[in-house]
Amino acid sequence: MHSPELDPGKPQNPGSQDPGISNPQVMVADLNATPLSRYVTNAVEVNKIDIPKYGNNEILIKTRSATLCHSDLMLFWGHTGEEPLTDRTTIGHENTGYVVGIGKDVKGFKIGDLVGCLGCSYACYDCEGCQVHNLFCQEGTGRMHGFTCPGHFAEYSVSDARNAMVLPEGMDPDTSAPLFCAGVTAYHAVKGCELVEGQWIAIIGCGGLGHLAVQYAKAMKLKVVGIDISKSQLDDAKSLGADLVINTMEEPDYEAKIKKVTNGGCHAAAVFSASNVAYESAPKTLRINGLMMVAGIPKKPLTISALDILLGKYRVAGRSSGIPKNMPEAIEFSYKHGIKAHITSFKDLNDINKVIDLLKSGKAAGRFGILFD
Repeated sequence: MHSPELDPGKPQNPGSQDPGISNPQVMVADLNATPLSRYVTNAVEVNKIDIPKYGNNEILIKTRSATLCHSDLMLFWGHTGEEPLTDRTTIGHENTGYVVGIGKDVKGFKIGDLVGCLGCSYACYDCEGCQVHNLFCQEGTGRMHGFTCPGHFAEYSVSDARNAMVLPEGMDPDTSAPLFCAGVTAYHAVKGCELVEGQWIAIIGCGGLGHLAVQYAKAMKLKVVGIDISKSQLDDAKSLGADLVINTMEEPDYEAKIKKVTNGGCHAAAVFSASNVAYESAPKTLRINGLMMVAGIPKKPLTISALDILLGKYRVAGRSSGIPKNMPEAIEFSYKHGIKAHITSFKDLNDINKVIDLLKSGKAAGRFGILFD
């Protein structure tokens, strides 16, 4: 395990703004966020910046791992309402790393702690909106790392300490970064279906989010139908314990097959794909009054039958995961049950566009990121 490279001759006291780092300039992966440049293939470039300053409620983190999320692609493609505040923004909102600087009002962290952070920070954390998602902060201060405030594809980054936690002792920082977004999202989506042992859940989209959802569902003793159009992702789901996997491109009669195997249909279907077609398929997998759990975010609005909802043919729900109190439960469950993200990692930040291209392809399984020294 790598430890942070600190100069023992320099202080690392809370609020000192001197983390003892010998090189004052660090590498970051920046998105050229001007409207035109955002849509080109290589809009992300590596730059050098000064080590960021941290505020009273912030911690400075020496990054160990940073991974990409599908919502990062939404930013690149302009499919999100979260607009960058400047022409350049450092990308990324999934990270793990070592605490190397502590703001004077921060409690519960010490230098050298291994930490991870939720993607949305700087909310008030107290208002009615913050009890649902930090982006709904009624003070208007909630910011998304990599979107409206600097992200974590950087050798050093800053996070709101109120939105961070120390990793459970023994948890591997190299594979844990995705758990702080994809993991928390997938865990609460599966748990939010409120199923009991032995019931069936369809995991629709077995990629970056879905392969974690399969693991959570099996740890909760559910029976899993993995659904995708990618062979590699279905192979991954099968290896993780899915009881049945279906390629809907190759099995057009999948609805009948699922109804037969599950004796009437799945009790819930959690959709982790960003495809509208995936959402259209979800009700077909359900038994009467089954639950469709919304997790993936398509570009276009969903088409849902109001009559079906009214009559109780199926139900629709979502489970917000973007608040600090929802983080420890998911992370600790992951550690207890050995749930890990499958990550394809590069060791040079200059490979960031290779990472982006892998995620864009939609063909490879798992998550993609950078491991820092």
